[in-house]
Amino acid sequence: MHPNALLEEAATLLERVFRFDQPTDALLARHFREHRSLGPRDRATLADTVFAVLRERLRLEALARSGSGSRWRRLAILAFPGDIDFLKSALSEPEKTWLDACRATPDSVWLAPHRHNLPDWLAAALQAQIGDEFDTLAEALMRPAPLDLRVNTLKARRDAVLAELAAGGLTGEPTPWSPLGIRLAGKPTLARWQPYADGAVEVQDEGSQLLALLVGARRGEMVADFCAGAGGKTLALGAAMRNTGRLYAFDTSAHRLEGLKPRLARSGLSNVHPVAIAHERDDRIKRLAGKLDRVLVDAPCSGLGTLRRHPDLKWRQTPAAVAAFAAQQTAILASAARLLKPGGRLVYATCSLLTDENEAIAAAFDAAQSGWRPLSAATLLADAGVHDPAALASGPEGRFLRLWPHRHRTDGFFAAVWQKTP
Repeated sequence: MHPNALLEEAATLLERVFRFDQPTDALLARHFREHRSLGPRDRATLADTVFAVLRERLRLEALARSGSGSRWRRLAILAFPGDIDFLKSALSEPEKTWLDACRATPDSVWLAPHRHNLPDWLAAALQAQIGDEFDTLAEALMRPAPLDLRVNTLKARRDAVLAELAAGGLTGEPTPWSPLGIRLAGKPTLARWQPYADGAVEVQDEGSQLLALLVGARRGEMVADFCAGAGGKTLALGAAMRNTGRLYAFDTSAHRLEGLKPRLARSGLSNVHPVAIAHERDDRIKRLAGKLDRVLVDAPCSGLGTLRRHPDLKWRQTPAAVAAFAAQQTAILASAARLLKPGGRLVYATCSLLTDENEAIAAAFDAAQSGWRPLSAATLLADAGVHDPAALASGPEGRFLRLWPHRHRTDGFFAAVWQKTP
């Protein structure tokens, strides 16, 4: 596609994205389905432009104000990836002069919001939590996430998959924490790579793999992934159970559970039972009360730990939304806890960075519920073969799993674990 046509297409997409009425990745996927003439390189350029604007919105908007013409075109010009001469071939002389001036802007002129590119309320909350590390965190949140794989231990070993990667011309290395993970260099297309097609690997962030390891699911047990979504952690739990026992994948979205089916087929798992529920008090939940060995509650949350992948979330979420999530999380955790038998393990997790969705929910559960003993996440991770688990934990005796993108190169995750006492 001609660079000017790409710029105009990017401008159109940015105008739609900035309505913030739907997830950006879903909007882009639908746009590309509707415009089949766009080649792989064009789609990548458009997606990269959109996500760059979302990541650095405040700085780019400040620069865009000095230009003229469509706001969306100006933003697309500023964020356009790749060769500068290719871009300039689409620009008028005034646009070229303006772009050169923007690119020459010294870093010293930028105020704190232009550097961290976060809404004020979120910047204040994170700074209060992490103090002097805030700038490093903000910078990490603006970098794209790497592509991590989890080896399906029913079908392969990590060293064998690494060898197949090398033989196929792909570059990967073991993840630093998860004993099941591989981190790829770049973002290769996996659909035609045989180990992926055969279900020997699944795409899963290393942090998400660590959550599944915390559950400690074993052969022959009854286990539930209470908020399964598309089932990434469900698949990890099923493999840990060696395809035995019974694994329930609960979710209120039948559509998301439908997306689990092709992944299940690749994985070779037959012990997974997807169940669409109306809410956390559904009768199908109540019938299992007191019967399960382990329950993972990967609760609905703000998703603010995934800003490297979903930078639109920082502009779509609000303090009111976080408060609503916290109320929902409290209710879901209490309902899921009823499923455990004495001695059973309950894991509460989010992909949020905020205390209100994490430690505060765990503290509220401690205060409201009797008959539960907190477990040390650091100890459980060590038992699961995780390298240096103390570096991943926070709180007294390493009680919580606390992952930060700038420290651990994972998405931001939190987890708390309890055991039901007799």
